[in-house]
Amino acid sequence: MRILVTGGAGFIGSHISESLANKGYEVIIYDNFSTGCEENIANIKSLNNVHIVNGDILDYDLLLKCMKNVDIVSHQAAQLEIGSAINDPLLDAKTNIEGTLNVLEAARKVGVKKIIYASSAGVYGEAIKIPQDEEHPKRPQWPYGVSKYAGELYCQQYSIFYGMKICALRYGIVYGEREWYGRVLTEFIKRVILENKPPVIFGDGNQRRDYVYVKDVVEFHNIMIEEEWDGFEVFNIGGGGSITIKELANLIIDIANKDMEPIFEDVPEGGYSNITGRWRIPKELKVLELDISKAMKKGWRPKVNLKEGIKREID
Repeated sequence: MRILVTGGAGFIGSHISESLANKGYEVIIYDNFSTGCEENIANIKSLNNVHIVNGDILDYDLLLKCMKNVDIVSHQAAQLEIGSAINDPLLDAKTNIEGTLNVLEAARKVGVKKIIYASSAGVYGEAIKIPQDEEHPKRPQWPYGVSKYAGELYCQQYSIFYGMKICALRYGIVYGEREWYGRVLTEFIKRVILENKPPVIFGDGNQRRDYVYVKDVVEFHNIMIEEEWDGFEVFNIGGGGSITIKELANLIIDIANKDMEPIFEDVPEGGYSNITGRWRIPKELKVLELDISKAMKKGWRPKVNLKEGIKREID
């Protein structure tokens, strides 16, 4: 079986590519290497069943060429920085909406059997009920959530109109080895572990977030690679609970065995920290916590708890 992974050298995509290659699938890693890197795929890039294409999902002709004789597409490529989406919503839309349409249209034209689409819990916006199930209202707070949800709707439309088998996975906050610096968890790790400084928390730290370890994400992804279904499906992929930002900061301090306390800084939304220079995202969510019961009915559950996963990421 031939599987094309867009964004296959990125954080999540590289773990997917590595897992599929080790299972013996023929894997085409399709990545423009804007955020992905060869270091992420160093363990598999020389394997005979792995092919690397330096390509952009905005390049429809190259996508079409690379999808010939492909059985499944795992569409992980995206513009995924919330801040970048806020500052340049047109670029975010071009990458996440037009790019996804290119993937869908190329897959339709060559007869790809099924597609797995990387969506996001960002489609929900602020939680109206907790935990948030797949039927939760879609009211994205940021352009990123809008573009990911638009991609879902196009996936659904292609499934209805052309009979394609498409599955959307709404990721919580995925973390683990190869995650990039910039999000809260990695910024805390950088401060505590590398700089020996206390983590800086915006506001009171009571914001709740749902973290899911990257290899647990891959495990569910691979269930859908092997399973058959009809039409369009969507699943929440989270960690099975949530943690406050101040609990997260103290957890990292505990893992590092440091004698320090978090610093609380009252940075206004859209403002910058006087301590770290970090930007605080506007319209910050109070709670993100996913209901994963639908995914669990497939025989999946998160196996790696947050403390163990963070230790692995630090290592």
